[in-house]
Formats: sequence, C-alpha cells, structure tokens
Amino acid sequence: MPVPPSPHRVAVLALPGLLPFELGIPHRIFGLARDSGGRRLYEIVTCATAPGPVRTDADFAVQVEHGPEALATADTVVVPASYELGPVYEEGRLPAELAAALAHIRPGTRLVSICTGGYVLAAAGFLDGRPATTHWSSAEHFQHLFPKVRVDADVLFVDDGDVLTSAGVAAGIDLCLHLVRRDHGTGVANEVARRTVVPPHRDGGQAQYISRPLPQAGTHTTTAARAWALAHLHEPIQLRDLAEKEAMSVRTFTRRFRDEVGVSPGQWLVQQRVERARHLLESTDLPVDRVARDAGFGTAQSLRTHLMSAIGVTPTSYRRTFRVTGTESVSGA
Repeated sequence: MPVPPSPHRVAVLALPGLLPFELGIPHRIFGLARDSGGRRLYEIVTCATAPGPVRTDADFAVQVEHGPEALATADTVVVPASYELGPVYEEGRLPAELAAALAHIRPGTRLVSICTGGYVLAAAGFLDGRPATTHWSSAEHFQHLFPKVRVDADVLFVDDGDVLTSAGVAAGIDLCLHLVRRDHGTGVANEVARRTVVPPHRDGGQAQYISRPLPQAGTHTTTAARAWALAHLHEPIQLRDLAEKEAMSVRTFTRRFRDEVGVSPGQWLVQQRVERARHLLESTDLPVDRVARDAGFGTAQSLRTHLMSAIGVTPTSYRRTFRVTGTESVSGA
C-alpha cells in the first residue's frame, strides 16, 4: 500500500508588533484542510528571528518556541503584518537579524505575505519585477519605497506563482483559501470556508472597502441581480438583464455594481462561471463540453480559454489533478 505524502509544511514568521489576528489566519485555514480520509494536508509551525516572547499590537505577547531554522524546513513561508517593521518600513532595508533569518529559506520555497508583511518580502528583493499588493492605505508608500515592484492596490491578493501577496487583514483569509483551492481543489477549500464560516471566494477587490460617501437611504443595491445571475449562470446573461432586475439604467447599474463589488459586471460573471466550472470538473463526471454549457461558457473552447486565463490549466488537466483526490465527498456539495 503506498505511503501517503507528508503534509505540506507552512512556516509562519512572527515579527515584533505583529497582529494576532493575522498570525492566526494560516493556522486556522491551513489547519482545517483535510483530504477525503480526514488526513491533515498541511503542517503549520510558527517561528521568530529568535525563540521567546514576541510583542504584538495588543496587550499581550506570544511565546514562540521555534527560531529561524524552521524556515529552512518550510514548503511555504508566510509573513503576516507587523506594526514595528522599523527600517523595513521606513527605509526599505532589512535589519541584520531579519536578513539572517530569511537567509534560511530554501530556493523554490513558496512565499506569502499578509497585508504589510509584503514590506518584508520587498525589502528582501523577493518582489523585484513582480506584481504585488498590500493594504490600500499603504500602497502609495509601498510603491515609492520599492519602485521595482509592480503594485496593484485594487485587488485582494496577487498570485504570481511562487510569490503571493495579500491586501489588509481579512484578505489574508482570501489568500490562504486561494492557496488551499490551488493546492487541493475547490471542494477542500469550500469545506474549510464552511467550517470557518467565511465565504469561499469574495468578489471584487479593495476598491469596495475604501471610504466613500454612504448611499442615500432607499438607494437600490445590486444584490438581487447578483443572486439571480448565480441561479442562471448556465443561460446567456446580458448587462441589460441585470440592470432590469434592479430597475436601473445600464449606466447606473454598472456604476453601482462596480462600487459595491469592485469589478465590472462582466468580470464578475466570468469569475462566477469559472468557479462553477471548477466545482463541476471536480465533483462530476460530466463531459467538458457539458461542463462548459452548465457554467455558461457555451463551448469547451471558451471554457478552456477562460480557465487557462484564470488559473493557468486546461479543464482536462484540472480534473486530472483534483478529481482523483475525492474532494467531492469532502465538500458535500
């Protein structure tokens, strides 16, 4: 009988001034991921530049048992935000102790940051020439400090293959769920989201969370139109159909939709159809052309194009990777 593979090892680097909420995100999301037999898919370890108590931004410290040598054992390293980054934030420079800690990371290790943890990756040079994001309120400062980084302040997270960055705080949940989905499919990720009582996928980007004047009382939203669209993804959906559901003009609906969701109605529809297709590829034996029709793409070629654009694999390759994991029995959907 074949020996099951070892769990993917995630090392979380705790820095002074860390946010306890963000420190806990990788432990909660990765720690809940199980295969169809209930086996843990990830092993999570917390480390610091030196073992011992680490200050937080709250009225307590956390006791960290592992030093930076734990980074050398990691398949993925996660750097949560800190409010005490010192020269990293002020000058874009790593202090000696932090530089020595990061030197333990093996080539090829997947790197992840949550919120301003991206400053650490940028100061170490890991983001040079790459797209990245951080909290919208820090994006301008981040770009000025690290001009070689291609900063996108509008998104919740950026997946650049072996380096991934997220926006503020809760966007770390989105990114970790995305990694579970990328590693093990939507079934496992959806089960983690269900147990954590969070949405498996949030629509749009940071734009929807930037402070804006509140809408006037009685102003219509686009919620009903989105709910209708989700129930009719297999049908052709035009922008005017969505606008009519809210009794708005197309122009008003488009503006309101972007304000609420952070992306255009067309972009949102493609995102939802890709998610539907992924679920069908994992949980059913439907032919690819039927999956394409049921997800609203119409043809197998259209599905292939959109799936390649979204996640970089063909429908057949995606099914081959995730259908064999038994994730449909985990998702219950």
